Amino acid sequence: MQLDKKAFLAYKLLNSLFTGLSIGILFSIYEPIEDPSIYSIGGICLATGMLILAKFYDKLLNIQNFYKISLFVEIIILLTLFIFLYFKYSLLSALLIYCGYQITFIFGSFLVRAETLVAHEKKFLGKIDINKQIGYLIGLCFSYIFYKMLEFGFEISDSKIQISILHYLLVCLQSIIMILLIKSFRKKKD
Repeated sequence: MQLDKKAFLAYKLLNSLFTGLSIGILFSIYEPIEDPSIYSIGGICLATGMLILAKFYDKLLNIQNFYKISLFVEIIILLTLFIFLYFKYSLLSALLIYCGYQITFIFGSFLVRAETLVAHEKKFLGKIDINKQIGYLIGLCFSYIFYKMLEFGFEISDSKIQISILHYLLVCLQSIIMILLIKSFRKKKD
């Protein structure tokens, strides 16, 4: 398996754009979780999961597992979007989304390490990081414009309605991200 650099750079750009666009929604989505001990339990599970995963780095750190785990993480993110659209604002959706994000965070360190090994060229690693930051900034700007457009253009100022509307855009974006991820990895030609 080998990396298609052009597709991977586009994937990293849109992946970070997603993060910038969605960064503020979690504060509102997690609102139904009133018990702060839930976050402690989540943190314990996260740290334990990361510890267990790190024990297997010697077996996991290769391009095939990087692809499989990246795809798994993107599927979890897509599922959290559908969970919100189905269950709306509720304790159940908040807990499921929180669990989903904790699962993705468990793999965060692994993905950073694997990305460095798979990319292995300093110049390419620099391009990846530049695309991540540009995507994040664009996402933050789009987020601001999106909320202001709803507020002033469509007179929708209720943040919960705004976030619900944003989720439809996020589902489309996440689908494109997953397609780009799949295109980023191809079988090696003999």
